[in-house]
Amino acid sequence: MSRYRRAWIVWLTATVALGSIARADIRAAAQRPNFVVIVADDWGYTDVGAFGGEIATPHLDSLAANGIRFANFHTSAECSPTRAMLLTGVDSHRTGIGAMRESVPHQHYGKPGYLTVLSRDVVTFASRLQAAGYRNYAVGKWHVGKEPHNLPPARGFDRSLVQGDSGSDNWDTQQRYLGLTDKVYWFEDGREAIMPRRFYSSEFYVDRALQYLRQDKNSGKPFLLYLAFQANHIPLQAPKEFVERYSGRYDGGWHQLRQERRDRAAALGLIPTNTRMVEMATTENWNQLDARRRAYESRRMEVYAGMAEAMDHHVGRLIAHLKETSQFENTVFVFLSDNGAEASDPLAIRSGRMWLRWQYTWERSRLGEPGAYAVIGPSWASAAASPLAYYKFHAGEGGLRVPMIISGKAVTAPGAIHHSFTHVKDIAPTLLELADVTASNTFGGRAVESITGRSLLPVLQEPSRRHREVDETVGYELAGHGALFRGDLKLLRIPPPIGDGRWRLYDIAKDPGETRDLSLDLPTEYAEMIAVYARYEQENGVLPLPAGYEPRKQVSINAFLFVYLPYMKWIVGLVVLVLAAWWVLARRRRNKS
Repeated sequence: MSRYRRAWIVWLTATVALGSIARADIRAAAQRPNFVVIVADDWGYTDVGAFGGEIATPHLDSLAANGIRFANFHTSAECSPTRAMLLTGVDSHRTGIGAMRESVPHQHYGKPGYLTVLSRDVVTFASRLQAAGYRNYAVGKWHVGKEPHNLPPARGFDRSLVQGDSGSDNWDTQQRYLGLTDKVYWFEDGREAIMPRRFYSSEFYVDRALQYLRQDKNSGKPFLLYLAFQANHIPLQAPKEFVERYSGRYDGGWHQLRQERRDRAAALGLIPTNTRMVEMATTENWNQLDARRRAYESRRMEVYAGMAEAMDHHVGRLIAHLKETSQFENTVFVFLSDNGAEASDPLAIRSGRMWLRWQYTWERSRLGEPGAYAVIGPSWASAAASPLAYYKFHAGEGGLRVPMIISGKAVTAPGAIHHSFTHVKDIAPTLLELADVTASNTFGGRAVESITGRSLLPVLQEPSRRHREVDETVGYELAGHGALFRGDLKLLRIPPPIGDGRWRLYDIAKDPGETRDLSLDLPTEYAEMIAVYARYEQENGVLPLPAGYEPRKQVSINAFLFVYLPYMKWIVGLVVLVLAAWWVLARRRRNKS
């Protein structure tokens, strides 16, 4: 046999072998699950039908029926810290987003735990999946940084269309929802996007997600879709056909709705049947409102419900596509809200009223439509959180405990409910383990923050098991609100003006409504947990709040500092320049005369 013939045979054999390996890699990749992570914005604990709500969410309910509902799942009480922990599996302060830019005290701004954008020291699960051969997409609200190194292409996403800030109008892509930024920032694949002026956010986001999936249908790679809706962030807006389905539904008021939801959640097995509810001091007496006010309040909640159902409708379009393309069975779905329901009303703040007066109407007949502004306020927010106490921004269960569902091929007991404490940091390691990707504390040749969440895969395989050891702790802090979770116990501090700043202790498995303080009954546990919380603050760079800090006031201050002051500097500079030019010309005239 000639030398050339032997070389040709060796080359052919190697080529066939490499081709077999490549085909085996493709087959292995095809067996790895796709991931769809759906993030709702500001949904209360019982807003989803499968969690006891009256809002029609059939597609989310179908995911629950084929998956596991997490009855004791917790996030941050604010959107960007939650998103940072979701994407990285790391505590919010260690991600750099201990608080969102809009509300962080100016004295903290830029310090390690308060960059208000993702630190360079954290890596997202998307980046790890991308390195392992996944094709990744991000669509919707981003809110973890607009710098080039923080936009989706630098954080593991191959294609992306995102709104960069805390929110915007749902009908008009250029309309800010408050004067917190100079404009609405949209980015596609890391560059400022050219957007249509008119759209509906939930519909548009699913349209774009479907476009990406269709364009890459022959990639041969498993995919991750991170789909972050603006529903139900303020302003509450929804197509009229969805809103009208709830006409008259809320005429009984928030007290009635809170009780109805509590009863259904108990009947479903999500909470103990004897769960008590705190009557929130911020909840008005429905029966003392006049007929006109009750009609207005009912309409606000109708819009809220219509917005949630519209989101679910468009989730259904995505599910239908995955079924039509035979990808549904190989997809793991994760659904969660980023925090509890939003109780804030910008109209209750003078600066908010002044800005909104020129931008929107809040006439009852137009609520939900383009150009109209609606919120639900604290009374309806307490009903959305039923049977829990408090809502968004607060560390009570109503601010932190949200609906969460994991559905798909990883679930061995469809329809089950998991009851032990779980956390948003747990999602990143769960997805990585399902994809057989190791999450080390190095990435790209450099050291990164270690994931501190715990994979939920054992729970997906055996829902009745406890997720964490009874002595394992998880700490939390946001704007002076503090919490420490250990087993079924929760240490809680709510600062003024809503709370009194005193530490309390609750058993949130038996008493999710936080109605019975156990600090005197369990003095040893109480003292131990206070000491552990102090270490948590020290280890994670939590800073004490400056004297007089008040979140609503800080939002107005930051809007002035970050949005209006830069323009004022230009205006003042221009005025000085004009005055200087006038002075020079006037002096020349005097000299000539």
